[in-house]
Amino acid sequence: MNFIDYILMCAFLHVGYQNPLSSWTLQPNVLVVKVNGSPSQQALKCLHSAEGLTNGDDKDILWKKNGREEKQRGNSYLVQLEESLGGGRYSCYSTNGSLLNHTVVLIQEDTTRRKILMKTDQEEYLKCSTQNFEGAFRCSWTWHRTRFGKVALIRAGRGRDVECSVDASGQRWTCSSGQGQISCSVDGTGDGISCVDKRHCAFAEEKHRIFLTVYVKTEHFLVESYSKHFYLSEIVKPDKVKIRRVNTSMIEVTYPSSWSSPSSYFPLTFQVSQSTRGCKNCDNPCENPTAAETVMVNSSSHCRFEVKSEFKTVCVRAKDALYNSQWSDWSHLSTD
Repeated sequence: MNFIDYILMCAFLHVGYQNPLSSWTLQPNVLVVKVNGSPSQQALKCLHSAEGLTNGDDKDILWKKNGREEKQRGNSYLVQLEESLGGGRYSCYSTNGSLLNHTVVLIQEDTTRRKILMKTDQEEYLKCSTQNFEGAFRCSWTWHRTRFGKVALIRAGRGRDVECSVDASGQRWTCSSGQGQISCSVDGTGDGISCVDKRHCAFAEEKHRIFLTVYVKTEHFLVESYSKHFYLSEIVKPDKVKIRRVNTSMIEVTYPSSWSSPSSYFPLTFQVSQSTRGCKNCDNPCENPTAAETVMVNSSSHCRFEVKSEFKTVCVRAKDALYNSQWSDWSHLSTD
């Protein structure tokens, strides 16, 4: 090969295989590579010194991708990336079969088109709520019907400077910052996480929002991140209220047992609707209420309401009286 041919070949390789847009370590031995669809290469290194080699020759290092031996040898390995392909578990071995190192390569596509999670009716990917102000909350999501995956990393904290660690199961994360310590565990169903801010005080004003990022990955080594930030007061949703019939013309509504106490400090607003429609053969007549009469009442304890004889169903729900947060699900009582 003459010098001109060599230069042309090098130029062709440089154009054909660019470096990926970026890469970073998601957690130990897990590398995220961001691509835009063009052919590119990502270099991996087996060892940072020759201590693990039998005779000091890095050509004795063998590589496997997802358990299958590769042709490339040596301390450095070039991962071939094209579109969303190239992710996998890359392991390097000595000639005697000893595992020297491994790296899981996850692919993040440079696109705004999400593929792993589906949006909710509120145009959000993560739906978060809490039953009270005690510091616990849950976030859930919906997997795309063809891209089901699992959680790769959870970052949750009040503020941006957060350090996170995971337990041996890979399902429970603890994140700490100067403003709090939040622990999150992946639900058994795989479609949500349950978290608790261990330093949160229900009686103190929230000075910092919770910043939550969930990284999810598929079996094809694609990864995406979804973020949400909020105060607990913005996502609080009380459980269903309790309704008790006092007599033929009176009902009593009480706070859910999971709501923060005392009720004088954490008051609820009740919405009470009385309907002429019965509910003998329906699941819940309150989902699409056709109320003839609706009242709103603020209460720091239980409330009693008069039931008029012409109404057959009473529907009641509650929300925090001090914040514009979510309504609870409806509770109902048949009066006929």
